[in-house]
Amino acid sequence: MKPIRKAVFPVAGLGTRFLPATKAIPKEMLPIVDRPLIQYAVDEAREAGIEQMIFVTGRGKSAIEDHFDIAYELEKTMSERGKDLSVLEPTRLGPGNCAYVRQQEPLGLGHAIWCARDIVGDEPFAIFLPDEFMHGSPGCMKQMVEEYRTIGGNMISVLEIPHDKVSSYGVIRPGQSEGAVTEVLGLVEKPKVEDAPSNLIISGRYILQPEVMRVLEGQGKGAGGEIQLTDAMAQMIGKQAFHAVTFDGNRYDCGSKVGYIEANLAVALERPDMADEVRAIAINLLK
Repeated sequence: MKPIRKAVFPVAGLGTRFLPATKAIPKEMLPIVDRPLIQYAVDEAREAGIEQMIFVTGRGKSAIEDHFDIAYELEKTMSERGKDLSVLEPTRLGPGNCAYVRQQEPLGLGHAIWCARDIVGDEPFAIFLPDEFMHGSPGCMKQMVEEYRTIGGNMISVLEIPHDKVSSYGVIRPGQSEGAVTEVLGLVEKPKVEDAPSNLIISGRYILQPEVMRVLEGQGKGAGGEIQLTDAMAQMIGKQAFHAVTFDGNRYDCGSKVGYIEANLAVALERPDMADEVRAIAINLLK
């Protein structure tokens, strides 16, 4: 069983739901308190033992590359002023530890993943959707990798939600379960509540075998006229082992404005340096 050494971050989206904030700044660079969303995803990958970060970008996303580079002028100025540089340490990706490839057209998540095929090569790999802010300790991907070392195959992260909310999400058709791991027999995208096979929703973290790239290569457009990753995964069920891991933590949908604000509040209220002040502000605003 090959280890998970590589992770793909599809970050080419336009972020139109956050305009005008995202007109000149990638949505993945929007901060949760004082760290951008993409930084949280990369930190989660590192915690899971992943070594190489592959960013599928588009035009106007150079800020992501700059963020993970050395900012010479900034660091020189801070050093001369005696300021602590350790705050910048997580933003450094070493030589060869990151790669960037462009998705020239917005043809869907499946197409974005396929754009990274030559860098992924013949290895299993992880996928992180930075909009899905997965908050917990240990991180979501570390929880998945620990299960992967035992059972291998393909994996997706899932969360249990109230059954009456499932129509907004992709849902799994479950098989046998043991602890946090559930066999996946099928995937259903945004089912009607009465037709939903479970209340376990797909939540933005994946471990996939390299064969998915061959499936994506010949796959036509699906929902929304885009090449859907869910369609490719569905074709692999029954041909390779496929499991879901229920994440022990919280998920915040930072692709929505309400979810983004919720994530900021949740993180701020956990920070010893600001929790009391933020709580007081919230109580005052609710009066």
